[in-house]
Amino acid sequence: MSPAPQAETVAPQYCSGTFKVSIQPPQMMASPEGGPAQARRPLEKQFEGGLQGRSVGEMLAAGQPQQGEAAYVALESFHGTLQGRPGGFALAHLGLMQAGRHDLRIAIVPGSGMGALQGITGELTLRIEGGVHHYELAYTLPEQAGIATPPRD
Repeated sequence: MSPAPQAETVAPQYCSGTFKVSIQPPQMMASPEGGPAQARRPLEKQFEGGLQGRSVGEMLAAGQPQQGEAAYVALESFHGTLQGRPGGFALAHLGLMQAGRHDLRIAIVPGSGMGALQGITGELTLRIEGGVHHYELAYTLPEQAGIATPPRD
C-alpha cells in the first residue's frame, strides 16, 4: 500500500508598505453594573505598497489604556490588490497591554480570501515610526495555474 500523497508546501511570500488609519471616537458599550467599561471604535485604513486598497473594521476595547493596562480585539475587511492580485480577506486582531509591554497579533481570517486571494493565510505585523504606520504581511496562497509567484519586495 502506498503512502497518502503529501500536501504541497507553498513558500511564504512577503509584502510591505504603509497605511493611513482613521479611528472614530469610542462609543460606550453595555457593561454590567460595577463592571469594567467597554468601548467600540469603527476604523478605516488606506493601504499603499504591496497591499493596495481599503479596509473597514470594528475595534472593541476594555481596560485602562491611559495606565498601560488594556486589551482590544478587532475585525477588518480588506478589498483591493495584493501584489497585483485582486480580491479581499479579513484580518483578526488581538492586542494586549500590560506593565509597559505590548503584545499584538494580526492574522488573516481562515476562509476569508476572495477573488484571486482565495485560500490565503498569513499574519500582518506593524510598526509606527515618526507617526507613519508601516506593515509587513507574510502570507501563503495556494498555487494557481497561470499565476506566477511574485518576488519579495
